[in-house]
Amino acid sequence: MQPSRVFIVGSGVVGTATGTGLLAAGNTVTFIDISVPRVRHLQAQGLDARTELDLSSEPDSFIFLTLPTPNVGWRYDLGAFTAGTAAVGRALAGSSAQHTVVVRSTVSPGTTEGLVRPVLEENSGMTAGEGFRLASNPEFLRAVSAAEDFSHPWMTVIASRDPQAVARLRGLLEPFGGEMRTFSDPAEAEFIKCAHNIFNATKISFWNEMWLIAQKIGLDLDPIAATVAKSAEGSINPQYGIRGGAPYGGVCLPKDTCGFLGYSDAIGVDMPLLQAVVETNNRLESVVKQEVEAAGKAASGIPTA
Repeated sequence: MQPSRVFIVGSGVVGTATGTGLLAAGNTVTFIDISVPRVRHLQAQGLDARTELDLSSEPDSFIFLTLPTPNVGWRYDLGAFTAGTAAVGRALAGSSAQHTVVVRSTVSPGTTEGLVRPVLEENSGMTAGEGFRLASNPEFLRAVSAAEDFSHPWMTVIASRDPQAVARLRGLLEPFGGEMRTFSDPAEAEFIKCAHNIFNATKISFWNEMWLIAQKIGLDLDPIAATVAKSAEGSINPQYGIRGGAPYGGVCLPKDTCGFLGYSDAIGVDMPLLQAVVETNNRLESVVKQEVEAAGKAASGIPTA
């Protein structure tokens, strides 16, 4: 694979790890950031870092959007992300090459096509798929080991409506190894990243609830959790419980979730996560029941409204 021209727009932890990893693989990389101190810090390390993106004399390149998307209350703050995307659009307007813009920041499903595409098109005067290519490639980097995680990924996800964008990104990232999965809808990749982080957060909160119980009754949770991590099918079988759209049933799961809620209440420990598990399952049972009844009425010709 020939070395590629790469621009990293937003040079924080994710951007720096992405850029230095691609640079080490032989690509030509330029870091872009509006923070002058950050740019100077990168320059002091011998890296090509600038405060503005200029594509006027550049060949076809990859432009990674690794801009911050912090939360404000119950929403993502996309102010800096949108401003950075608009700046990329203006830079595209001055270029005759065909660049591939890659959304690597964590965003809600639909952002690549619902926000990034129109902002780029408006500011560049171009159309996605013609004047430039557009793709999603979410990062799975841990802050404490971002550089190592980029260089040795366990999973790479690429999504684009444009098959050529997928092929180009695959060629750039495949040499790093790990499993690679590609999708035709960027929202799928965005959803994967959000679900990835939320699943991790939920697992941590689950075991913290169990830790509260163990503390209350004087047990050491560590050997208990280590054993459950090996015994529970939800831990050892990647396919278990991920289908969606169907509640858990049988005897054990309904009995023990509800029974343990009563036990925790009796010893004075609140378990809001477990309570939410039961409530969500009850809601799904109701949804499935309604769907079955509607399907039965439709099959028998009975009006449903």
